[in-house]
Amino acid sequence: MKNTEDLTKRLGVDIDAGTLRLALTHRSYAYEKGGIPTNERLEFLGDSVLGLAVTDALYREHPGLSEGDLAKRRSAVVSTKALAGVARALDLGSYVLLGQGEKLTNGRDKASILADTMEAVIGAAYLSHGVETARAMVMRLIGPLLRDAAVLGEGTDWKTRIQETAAARRLGVIDYRVDGTGPDHARTFTARLLIGGTEYGSGCGPSKKEAEQAAAAASWKTLAVPPDEVLPVGADPDAIPGGDPVLPGAAPSPDGP
Repeated sequence: MKNTEDLTKRLGVDIDAGTLRLALTHRSYAYEKGGIPTNERLEFLGDSVLGLAVTDALYREHPGLSEGDLAKRRSAVVSTKALAGVARALDLGSYVLLGQGEKLTNGRDKASILADTMEAVIGAAYLSHGVETARAMVMRLIGPLLRDAAVLGEGTDWKTRIQETAAARRLGVIDYRVDGTGPDHARTFTARLLIGGTEYGSGCGPSKKEAEQAAAAASWKTLAVPPDEVLPVGADPDAIPGGDPVLPGAAPSPDGP
């Protein structure tokens, strides 16, 4: 196992060696070693500590936000993508104990493994020093995300927003077309979002799901514009009957020709 002295310095918490090793033990490694304990119980514990710390901070910092808005912000900050970003900044992946299969498929940079390990490390800090030290570590490492607009935006379910808006405006069938490139262990996916046969945006990601979310987020920039301000691709405003521009693919007005 890689020397963890630098890691504990970056964490700012001196976690005892045995507990930290457990927090870094992925199930793939544990299986290959004959079924030794994994970090999953610590992950479960750390998830609760993380949720409490973030919820408390949001509640205190935003007295005017509704329950729903607070929940959305919390979801964004504790998301797999956000936690994986924090883990990468700590170089946490290089310390994780992985089985050979995960090593060969770039497991050290997988968002799910990094996020789960980050939660396990939080759980380890809690066991070693109690809730206040663990909370302080969470706020030092993850707290800045509470004011990061880009991260908070990632918490939005863009696919659901697209679906609701497309249905309300009767734009037509939603179709995500996804292509993958690269080797199996480092594949990149590109998704294009078509609604009613018209392409609205595209996005990339390490999985089909993330690529589709990125495409939906990009498309939202077009769909969020009020319908009377958006022209069909290549359309002339003066050529539109009645002079009222419509969204590409929108159903014709019942009053139209």
